[in-house]
Amino acid sequence: MATPPSLRIDNLMAALNAADIAQHPVEVHGALVGLICGGIEESKREWNTSLLELINDGQALPPSLQQLIDELYQDTLARISDIDFGFSPMQPEEEEPVSTRVEALSLWVQSFLTGLAIVQPKLNNASADVREVIKDLAEIAMVEFDVADDDESESAYMELTEFAKMAALLCYAEFAPEPSAQQTGVIH
Repeated sequence: MATPPSLRIDNLMAALNAADIAQHPVEVHGALVGLICGGIEESKREWNTSLLELINDGQALPPSLQQLIDELYQDTLARISDIDFGFSPMQPEEEEPVSTRVEALSLWVQSFLTGLAIVQPKLNNASADVREVIKDLAEIAMVEFDVADDDESESAYMELTEFAKMAALLCYAEFAPEPSAQQTGVIH
């Protein structure tokens, strides 16, 4: 599933800047994925209220930016709930230096962990596997940005990105509501 042009990093960055929101698009995406993977209710009021608290001190967004955020939510939910759609953390283009992409991954992971913690404040009660990936993600969030632009760094970056993707999918599998509960409102 191709990313809609409206959800490219440069378009999101321009919309965030126009609204004077000092967040990078990867931070917004990371927080949104953390909320979704934490099992936040799919009602717009729930996820949007929590996201606005994280990115804009709870203040409403300009309508054009809110529309982009709504699209990002729908796209992200479709990708993470259906493995065939190819979920992965939002990252800068491959043409960007490895250090820029590593910094963006660190920001994504930090925001993911924050979003996840809002919905799942007792992560210490999660399964051993989830607790382990949370610990590993916390280490990725502190990774050094001063990396060489070489094949070894590129390979390490790709591994970290794949780990972040798998960690998000593991959290979604553990915390997300059952599909029937989402569609019918039935609580299991």
